[in-house]
Amino acid sequence: MPDLLGLEHISVQRGEKLALEDLSLTIPQGQHVAVLGPNGSGKSTLLKLLTRELYPLARPESGLTILGERAWNVFELRSQLGIVSADLLQELARGLTGWDLIISNFFTAIGLWQQTPTEEMRRRTETAMRRLQIEALAERRLESMSSGEAQRCLLARALVHEPHTLILDEPTTSLDLRGRRELLGTLSGLADEGHSLVMVTHHAGEILPQIERVILLRQGRVFRDGPKAEVLRPEVLSELFGMAISVHEQDGYYHAW
Repeated sequence: MPDLLGLEHISVQRGEKLALEDLSLTIPQGQHVAVLGPNGSGKSTLLKLLTRELYPLARPESGLTILGERAWNVFELRSQLGIVSADLLQELARGLTGWDLIISNFFTAIGLWQQTPTEEMRRRTETAMRRLQIEALAERRLESMSSGEAQRCLLARALVHEPHTLILDEPTTSLDLRGRRELLGTLSGLADEGHSLVMVTHHAGEILPQIERVILLRQGRVFRDGPKAEVLRPEVLSELFGMAISVHEQDGYYHAW
């Protein structure tokens, strides 16, 4: 299989700052990966390259491939990659229901807006909602939902195409302890079912037991990349965050403080 993502000497400019600088790395298909780093380290920028929301600076030495291809129609990528990002909720028009949000992944725009879904689209939407046990949210408006409910709708939206890979950008942002635990449990179950996970986070405790590789970013560059047990070490994380950090492992989760 072609690699999910291949980067060669990639730099990304955001405003006056280089968010990524001369970055080279490869993420194979089928591998569970976490990208960890301080705020502003380039984590979300890396994911936005994968989702084609951002593009690298054009340089002769640079190269970027997604699933082995250098050019993609963004809409076609949706059948391959499921995107779960709180940024989507911030971009939505108020008034959408859970159903509107989820089924919108079949169209080029958020919401239906005079587009008529097919019976197959409806069936897949219903299946995704049952899978996450959120049928009761079908007629609820997004602004009336809790953060956890809205996040589960986003996850259902990502699942309607049965993608082989889920791209998770800070998936537990704004969730309370209960919501965080429930969502991580759901993601763990999806990993066991065969979905590959690529997760961006700045909390080591969110890295699921199934994730075997961790990439640490600092100031737009790879700081460390390797097996989870070798990367999530106190001395490594202390240097990354510039402070003394202790690490405790329990049941496959690594808790850092």
